Amino acid sequence: MSKLTLYTLHLSPPCRAVELTAKALGLELEQKVINLLAGDHLKPEFVKMNPQHTIPVLDDDGTIITESHAIMIYLVTKYAKDDSLYPKDPVRQASVNAALHFESGVLFARMRFVFERILFYGKADIPEDRVEYVQKSYRLLEDTLTDDFVAGPSMTIADFSCISTISSIMGVVPLERTEYPRIHAWIDRLKQLPYYEEANGGGGAELGKFVLTKKEENAKA
Repeated sequence: MSKLTLYTLHLSPPCRAVELTAKALGLELEQKVINLLAGDHLKPEFVKMNPQHTIPVLDDDGTIITESHAIMIYLVTKYAKDDSLYPKDPVRQASVNAALHFESGVLFARMRFVFERILFYGKADIPEDRVEYVQKSYRLLEDTLTDDFVAGPSMTIADFSCISTISSIMGVVPLERTEYPRIHAWIDRLKQLPYYEEANGGGGAELGKFVLTKKEENAKA
């Protein structure tokens, strides 16, 4: 098997989505930490590998794949024993693709609106309209979960992508169980995975705590 190297940061939701996928496939990843706050992603050697200077980046024995969703699809397409995580059937695959775009265009984007101002711009507040944007994304996900998983009755890479973001933002913008019972039932199902805590659970909670701590530090500055 090829040597798989992941340039990553465990706090990063997209990186954890890839970690979940690798665990589900039984793949071993050599992880090289890229510290965004320290500017590792802006170093010439990293920018040469990924001109968009984002993580995660996968190096599969010299083949470079960037962007978490692309990496997950690549890993499943190349290494999976079946297509359950990313179905070949065009209708089922379209449902997974729709959920992946929802994660990147709605869930993750709205989380960034909250987190970036605190982590990178030294702000100590979260404007109410940004909180409302996140709450609206919760409602959209709640309404989407008409089945056990985000793209139907079985788990796919779309669940890994969505849970990586939800598990991070819910520690900052509360996700009430009474208000969003379907989301919490879905989270509980994913928590049953034997690799969930290692690949995502701890990192999601840690990121939320890190943002809140940074928010307090910014207020004192």
